[in-house]
Amino acid sequence: MSPSKIHRSAESSIRDELNLGEEVVTIRHNAPAALLYEDALEEHDTAISSTGALIAFSGKKTGRSPKDKRIVDEATSSNNIWWGPVNKKCSEKTWLVNRERAADYLKTRDHLYIVDAYAGWDPRYRIKVRVVCARAYHALFMTNMLIRPSQQELKNFGEPDFTVWNAGQFPANTHTEGMSSKTTVEINFKKMEMVILGTEYAGEMKKGIFTVMFYLMPVSHNVLTLHSSANQGIHKQDVTLFFGLSGTGKTTLSADPHRELIGDDEHCWSDHGVFNIEGGCYAKCIGLSQAKEPEIYNAIKFGAVLENVAYDPNTRAVDYDDCTITENTRCAYPIEYIPSAKIPCMADQHPSNIILLTCDASGVLPPVSHLSPQQVMYHFISGYTSKVAGTEDGVTEPEATFSSCFGQPFLALHPMRYAEMLAEKMHQHKANAWLINTGWTGAGYLSGGQRCPLKYTRAILDAIHDGSLVKSEFETLPTFNLRIPTKVNNVPSNLLNPSKNWSEGSAKYGKAVQNLANLFVDNFKKYESEATKEVLSAGPKA
Repeated sequence: MSPSKIHRSAESSIRDELNLGEEVVTIRHNAPAALLYEDALEEHDTAISSTGALIAFSGKKTGRSPKDKRIVDEATSSNNIWWGPVNKKCSEKTWLVNRERAADYLKTRDHLYIVDAYAGWDPRYRIKVRVVCARAYHALFMTNMLIRPSQQELKNFGEPDFTVWNAGQFPANTHTEGMSSKTTVEINFKKMEMVILGTEYAGEMKKGIFTVMFYLMPVSHNVLTLHSSANQGIHKQDVTLFFGLSGTGKTTLSADPHRELIGDDEHCWSDHGVFNIEGGCYAKCIGLSQAKEPEIYNAIKFGAVLENVAYDPNTRAVDYDDCTITENTRCAYPIEYIPSAKIPCMADQHPSNIILLTCDASGVLPPVSHLSPQQVMYHFISGYTSKVAGTEDGVTEPEATFSSCFGQPFLALHPMRYAEMLAEKMHQHKANAWLINTGWTGAGYLSGGQRCPLKYTRAILDAIHDGSLVKSEFETLPTFNLRIPTKVNNVPSNLLNPSKNWSEGSAKYGKAVQNLANLFVDNFKKYESEATKEVLSAGPKA
């Protein structure tokens, strides 16, 4: 089949969906990066960086809008959904209004873009995704983030399993029932579609598909979906999962030149091993340097999308330290841009190490601690970290938060369902578990503490992977009862125990410990009725 026939097949489907009549609309289907560059440069403020990446801006919204995430309340999925502040109910009537509003907007555009691709590297579980959007940069972004089909796969792609209608340039009507703002991101599991209005932030598409996988994989396949990065040892073939919210180091720490990268953000753990959901990486760029993160820095080249970064208008060089637009500066690039990427992005080995990453702004938690099975359950369900500035709309500095399963904004089911699946798999495959704090040490964020140097966190990971850390001597941190190693190669010993390197003295440290412990205990009250006595006892003693 010729490329033109492939394009006509997808184009015909979209023209029918949007009821396009005599409108003159150019539809580009799975367009190459060069063509998307040409179209994108017609958009306002879009440019090419000095390294060849496409620079684009998402407008007013420079982060996700979690308060505007909705799931349609319909009979096929309603009993499974974890309703509440994360997943707000949207009536089927409101869905129809917003979907029609999106369609009406899309059919007015001169250019529409279709991206047909996959979510999930394992062919046994992957889903076919179609993205329909009106911005070339959005099309390139999702081309990078989803798994790109071969020409043969594209020829046989057929109808998608899930469709994203991105009309983010057009606002929602606030007079529509249930609308609290001009932004809405709605998922309909009955129709297997998503509608975006009122936000041009590209991450909404990526995370929307993530929520879909958080629903479909456990419900349809008994496969665990995880907000984690993953890599694999080149010689030992050991797999490590890194859990953590944006800004905790999942992308940075998993891009290890001595290990193969399976993926940086979204994975599934099946009976066969681990597989990446995505075909690309979405790295935070604030403070990026070639010296500290060479793999990510060198991936920012032709085909990559830089989002909301400041640059020199003369040289087109990007200033990665400039946060005047947002601290949530980002780059989306195909995973094969990382030299150590494992293609296909899946492993037939089960994880040997589970690492829970937290960015603790209080400076209380140690750089690393070895967790018991009960502590892993407690801290996984708690999901403590600090939201990093700019990751969500309105967040300007780190603030303490608890995010169940280290991915609460993306969960479709109740957190206990994922936690129980994780515990079962860890027990079955005898995985070790670690809590690593990539946040502040020596004192809290507001008291002049400093973030734990990346080189020390990397040294800790090296000790986990070579097996030396699990054999170390440990001491116990009171209140949190965390087992802390007394020595790690290439890490100052006084850094390992926060009670010994607190700059403001033991009294203030003790108060900070109790404050954080109280936050943990208060947060966990909503899970007490479903947690076992052993898990409850694994938490801090307030």
